[in-house]
Amino acid sequence: MAASVQVKIVTVSDGVIAGTREDRSGDALAARLAVEGFELVDRRQIADGVESVRDVLIELADGFNGLIVTTGGTGFGPRDLTPEGTALAIERDAPGLAEAMRLCNPNGLGRLSRARAGVRAEALILNTPGSTKGTVETLEAVIDVVPHAVDLLGGGRPH
Repeated sequence: MAASVQVKIVTVSDGVIAGTREDRSGDALAARLAVEGFELVDRRQIADGVESVRDVLIELADGFNGLIVTTGGTGFGPRDLTPEGTALAIERDAPGLAEAMRLCNPNGLGRLSRARAGVRAEALILNTPGSTKGTVETLEAVIDVVPHAVDLLGGGRPH
C-alpha cells in the first residue's frame, strides 16, 4: 500500500544551510522511506526558525495528498523551533502519532522530543529529530499507519 504514498522531506538545520554539516538525517529518512516503497517527490533544506518551517510546510502541503516529514529542530536548543512553526502550519493535531514517536525510545532522548504531528488539508506532517538514529527510529514507530492515514486524508474510507 505504501508504494502509492508520496513523501516530501524537509531538513531544518542552520548548519546544513551554512554548509558546516551534511544532511545525514535527510539521507537516512529518504533511504528508510524508499525501503518501504514511498515515492520521494520533494526534498528541501531550510534554516531553523518558526517562519521558515511554517512557510515551507504550508507551501509543500498545498494540493498535496501525502506525507511531509521534517528532520531537526525538535529539541531544547535556542534555535529548535520546528514544533512552533509546525503548529502554525497544521490545521489539526495528530497527538497519537506524536506520542507513539516519543515512546519508541522511552529510556533515551525521545523523552526530550517536542515534535508534533498533524494535518494540513490532505497532507500528514510529522516532525522527527535531527539525528540519523532518532529520525529513523521515530519514523519507524508510525510508518505502518501512514499509508492508511494518507488514504483517509485523500477521501478514502475507514476499513
